[in-house]
Amino acid sequence: MSLTSPWRSDFPALSALAAEGQTYLDSAATAQKPQAVLDALLGYYASGAANVHRAQHLPGERATRAFEGTRTHVAHWLNAASPAEVLFTRGTTEAINLLAYGLEHLFHPGDEIVVSALEHHANLLPWQQLALRKQLKLVVLPLDDRGRIDLERARTLIGPRTRLVAVSQLSNVLGRWQPLTELLPLARSQGALTVVDGAQGAVHGRHDVQALGCDFYAFSSHKLYGPDGVGVLYGRSDALARLKHWQFGGEMVHTATYQTADFHGAPLGFEAGTPAIASVIGLGAALEYLNSLDAAAVAGHEAALHAKLLAGLAARDGVHLLGEPQLALASFTIEGVHNADLAHLLTEQGIAVRAGHHCAMPLMQNLGLQGAIRASLGLYNDGEDLERFFSALDKAMELLR
Repeated sequence: MSLTSPWRSDFPALSALAAEGQTYLDSAATAQKPQAVLDALLGYYASGAANVHRAQHLPGERATRAFEGTRTHVAHWLNAASPAEVLFTRGTTEAINLLAYGLEHLFHPGDEIVVSALEHHANLLPWQQLALRKQLKLVVLPLDDRGRIDLERARTLIGPRTRLVAVSQLSNVLGRWQPLTELLPLARSQGALTVVDGAQGAVHGRHDVQALGCDFYAFSSHKLYGPDGVGVLYGRSDALARLKHWQFGGEMVHTATYQTADFHGAPLGFEAGTPAIASVIGLGAALEYLNSLDAAAVAGHEAALHAKLLAGLAARDGVHLLGEPQLALASFTIEGVHNADLAHLLTEQGIAVRAGHHCAMPLMQNLGLQGAIRASLGLYNDGEDLERFFSALDKAMELLR
C-alpha cells in the first residue's frame, strides 16, 4: 500500500531537508510550514509593515484588517460564539500563564486545582505555582494502563473543593485522546472552571469548543503549520469576564492618567503591546490552507501512517511503547539502550526525532523512565519517511545492543 502524501509538495522545507539528507519526524514539537504561510508572511512585510489598531493610514488599516481577519478565522475554526472570544498570545504556554494569573483572585487557601498525571509542563507549572502562591491543593488525576485519565478515580478526586480542572486534550508523550466529554461535566457539576490544553489536539481534526463545553481552550500556531511566536486562547465570554488583567501597556488601555487607568475587556485588554502581527496573519493563512484540504483524506493518511509506525516498532525486539497511542506519534524506549545514545545515532543518519522527557518530567518519573524517543507525524510525511526511520533504527540498535 502506497503512503504517498499528496500535500508534501505544498511544504518547501521538505525538499530542502531532503537535500540535506534529513527525514523530519518531529512535528509534535513544531510543524513545517506550507507555501501559503510563507507567502502571507512575505506579503505582509513586502507590502509595507505597520502596527495594528493604532493608525488610520493605509498600511495600518491593511494590517489591522488582516490581523482581525485571522481572529475571525480562528473563531470559525473553533466554532466560538464570537471573534471577541479569541485572544492572541505568544503560545499555549503564555495562554495558560495568563489564566493562572488572571484567575488568581478567584482562589482561596484550601481550594483545589485538578490536573492530570500526563500534563506537559506548560499545563502543570503555572497551576503548581499558583497553588504555592495561594496555599491551594494541587490534585493529580492518575492514568490507566493505556495512558488515559482514569475516570473512576477522577469521579472521586473532583469534588466540592475543586475550583478548576486543567487537562490536555491529546498527550504529547502518549498520543492518546483524553476523555474530555466525560471529564468536563464532572468539573462543571462542581462549579469548577475548565481549561483544555489543545496544543496537540488542535492539530488533528476540527474541535467545536461550544460542543466541548470548556471554559478555556489554548493552542499554538507553530504546531498547526503556522508561524511560531503566536498562540490562541479561546474563552467563553462569561469566563473571560472573570479574568483580571495581567500585562499592562499600549493598546489594552481605554483611558489613562498619571495615577489611574481603565482597561479594555477581552480580547484587546489581554493583548498588551505590539502583537506578533506577521505571525498572526500567517496563522490565518495556515487555517485557510487547512480548510482547503479534504479533512477525511488527511485523517485517513495520518491514520495509515500511524498504523505503519506502530507496526514497525512492534516488529522489533526490545522496543517498549509508552501507552497505547491512537494517532500522530509514538514514544518508545529500547531495553538496555539510553534514549540519548539512540537519538544520537538516529541523528547521525539524518533522522529528526525527539529524545528526553518531552517537557513532562513527572510523567516520565511515574513511568520509571529518564526519557524516551518520540517519532511524530505531520500530514506531509509519507511511507518512505518511515522506511528510512526503521532502517536507521535497525542500524542503531545493532550498534547499541
